[in-house]
Amino acid sequence: MAYDEGLVAWVQEGLEPLGTVTMRKMMGAATLYLDGVIFAIADDQLWFKSDAESDAEWDEAGCERFTFTGKDGRVEVMNYRRAPDAAYDDADELQRWARLAVEAGKRGAVKKRPRKG
Repeated sequence: MAYDEGLVAWVQEGLEPLGTVTMRKMMGAATLYLDGVIFAIADDQLWFKSDAESDAEWDEAGCERFTFTGKDGRVEVMNYRRAPDAAYDDADELQRWARLAVEAGKRGAVKKRPRKG
């Protein structure tokens, strides 16, 4: 899987009013952060972070879950949802869905505790 550089550039430009979008390459895809909060994965599509609190809204919009096949052949599901089609064409829609994803990212970060070493 490889990420679409044009898509990442669109997200960075479209979300500029909300903050700074940075990326980190990871296994051929790009993990996207808004002001340091993970909110999306980009490959050839955009996948927004979701969680139990936001799942109903993603379900209502018909946004499929991110899945991949592991080395053992099992299909794994991650807490990311495919961006609605409107998010690819309309910066306001992109911002709307990104806000929902950032909130899920913030909630996820709160749940993680630093390791004690």
